[in-house]
Amino acid sequence: MTGGAPSFTGRAVRALRTRWDVLLVVAAGGALGSLARWGVGLALPHADREFPWSTFSVNVVGCLLIGALMWFEEERWPPSRYRRSFLRTGVLGGFTTFSAYGLDAHTLLLAGAPVVAALYVAGSLVAGLLAVPLGAAGGAGLVALAERGRRPGAAGDAQADDGDGGAGPSSGREEQP
Repeated sequence: MTGGAPSFTGRAVRALRTRWDVLLVVAAGGALGSLARWGVGLALPHADREFPWSTFSVNVVGCLLIGALMWFEEERWPPSRYRRSFLRTGVLGGFTTFSAYGLDAHTLLLAGAPVVAALYVAGSLVAGLLAVPLGAAGGAGLVALAERGRRPGAAGDAQADDGDGGAGPSSGREEQP
């Protein structure tokens, strides 16, 4: 290509030269996410005609986690060169799997289970779309709970009133006979 924007190959080579550290972070996150996905697959096996709970679970949990990460990145955490690449692209990209979702639906159809396939396809879509905002709300809720627990006078911070006017053993003062 002459003039204008550099070719895809040129952009890719330049990105590898200038962002090799980010590539390593994505690869490390992807390895961890893939191993977690593999572990869930071992823990939740299914036959060809059965609902594929392992793929459904990792995809919905991945949507929940990406919603929470989105909230924390936008509302709480300072910018980071590596966090998004490691967690979103690497870990969650390796953990969730659209290709297995498609394969599982196809396998269910070939095995003569069209109702299970339809429930799986629709259920995955609905659950995933609901999980993203639930994850964001969950992140906000956890922070609100943690902040409420740190305020002076919050539960756990106040000293117990045992009705002895502060003269009991918990006050550090000895009782007078």
